[in-house]
This record gives sequence, structure tokens and C-alpha cells, in this order.
Amino acid sequence: MTAEPAPATRMLPAILESSPDSLIEWLNSVGQPAFRAKQIRQWLIQRRVTSFDSMSDLPAALRILLQQNFRFCSFEILNHQIASDRTEKLLLKLQDGELVECVLMRETDRRTVCISTQVGCAMGCVFCASGLLGVRRNLTAAEIFEQVLVLHRLLQPDEKITNIVVMGIGEPLANFRSLTAALDVLTADDGFGLGSRRITVSTVGLPEKIREFARLGAQYNLAISLHAPNDDLRTQIVPVNRSIGIAEIVAAAEDFHQQTGRRVSWEYVLLAGVNDQPQHAEELAALLQGRTAHVNLIPMNGVSELTLTAPREPHTQKFLDILLRRGIPATVRKRKGADIDAACGQLRLNRETAADQTTPE
Repeated sequence: MTAEPAPATRMLPAILESSPDSLIEWLNSVGQPAFRAKQIRQWLIQRRVTSFDSMSDLPAALRILLQQNFRFCSFEILNHQIASDRTEKLLLKLQDGELVECVLMRETDRRTVCISTQVGCAMGCVFCASGLLGVRRNLTAAEIFEQVLVLHRLLQPDEKITNIVVMGIGEPLANFRSLTAALDVLTADDGFGLGSRRITVSTVGLPEKIREFARLGAQYNLAISLHAPNDDLRTQIVPVNRSIGIAEIVAAAEDFHQQTGRRVSWEYVLLAGVNDQPQHAEELAALLQGRTAHVNLIPMNGVSELTLTAPREPHTQKFLDILLRRGIPATVRKRKGADIDAACGQLRLNRETAADQTTPE
């Protein structure tokens, strides 16, 4: 007689994937009052607990039920790197086995986190590790804002997150619904409680989504990844530009500024011998002349799978000087985490590439 196969282990849902209403419904089903839902979410979002056991004002029986029915977090930490400047980078394994990254950056008066919105990226920027494997799926709202929570738990009791940048893996505005739902939790008084002006969303430049983002009526910051001052060069660097064009992006940015009053930041990754020449700086200055804008120059982070590199410091300074002389506010972004896998998507790429190499044919 053949033995029956053992039943598959049930994968528990992550607790924060449950909406407040569905959590109340579950509490009712186990004989617990509805007000416990608010207590549970406060513990998860506002405090730095790492297990249901730590929720000290919940009955012991309820804590046991939570452990039996839910996962505490949407992901597990596969890799945790700490740089000499105390930048910390996490590689996270999601419930379906997919991987994303998030980063904590420390400065004197700031604790900034950088979070992801997609598994992979479809934008195809030639200098970025995030898109080398394509895009797999969007993250849920919980998977987005839980990155902030897990990084918050890394801080000392006297530290707190002061800023959030949505600049990790993926194109945030291509996952608009989950992004905005996550931002609602992060800015709500009964959520994480961070001011909207302390949150920056970075986009490759999707004009209609930029306008939709502006219509939210919130005071979020917008950063647009430009990387070139003309369409021919930008299409080489950012292939999706072929179907958009810089003029449309600039027009959408102007609309964003008019509706929100917020200055738009233009991200410009400097690639040696590609977009870092004096004529590129002059062209960029002409493009942004008279606009309320700021240029953030970013020397490329090295990616071993790519041949592109950052320009040498004199070239970067010369580019900056031209912009400043032309009256364009600009700065060079400080490199953080230089002695770890700092490039966005690098940890994920290394892990997935290693897995492919060890998988038998």
C-alpha cells in the first residue's frame, strides 16, 4: 500500500497584508474585540517590535493566535551589509521567493531610507543593475512600507528615520496604486507619521503618472531621472525615452510644480565619456533655464557586469561648475556605502546570478 504524501505546509499571510477591516473581521471570528486591530497595527507600524510576543498589552491567547495565523513580516532578511560609513543594506526575500533591496543611510542629522517598489525594473537604464533581469512583479503596499519598518528596527532607541527616498529597485510610478497606498500609511498620524515633505519619489519620467501624482494634493518631493540633455542621448541611456521624449517630461514636471509648489529635482548619473562632457552641461543648463529646479549629479556606482564607469573628479567638478555659472542650482551626491554592494540592485543581481550558475542543467 502506497503512503499518502504529506500535506503541503500552509503559507501564512503576512499580518500587514490584511487591511484594518479584514483584520477586524478575523478578530471577530476568533472572539476578540474590534479595537484590538488598532492596537496590533500600532505595535507593527509605530513601535520597533520584532515579534507578536512583544505586544505586551494584548492578551496572551491573542498573541498565540496571531503567531498561528500570520507571519510577522512580509519578508526575511537574506543579507545584511554594513559599510564603514554605517550605511546598511538589506537583501530581502519575499514570500514568493523574489528578492528586493532597501538601504539605511546615516548622516549627522538625518537617517534616510531608500526603498524599492518592484521586483526588477522594466525601464532598461543602461547603467543600472536593477533592470538587468527585467521586471518580475509589482510589490504590494505592505511590501513597500514594511521596508521602512524593518530599517527602523535597525536604529538605536535615540535614532529615528527622518527621510524616505523611493529610489530603490523598480519604477515607483509604474506601481502607482501600491505606492500611494504605502505613502498613505507612512504619512498617516495613526501610521508611521512622517511628513510628506520628507518623502521623495524618483521616476524615470512617466508624464501622465507625474500629473496623477501631482493631483494627490500632497507635498511629496519629485525627482526625475534625466541622465541626458537631449532625446538622442537619453534614448541610448534610458530606452523607454523613445516613446516619451524629454519635452513631455519637462512639461509634466512644470505641471507638478504649478500644482504642488514643490521644486522638482533632476537626477543626472554621470557616465564617463557618455554624458559628462562640457557640451552636455551647457545643453542641460539651457534646458532647465528659468525653471524652478535642482540638478543632483550622481557619479555612477560601479556594477561589475557593466563596462560603464563614473568620470574622474575633475570632470565631475567641471560639469558642476558649468551648471552653477549658468544659474542652475546643482550639487554632487555624496557616495554612501562605497565599500559594500552600493549600486542599486547589485545585491539582488549577485544573488540571482550565483543561483543561476549553481542550478544544474
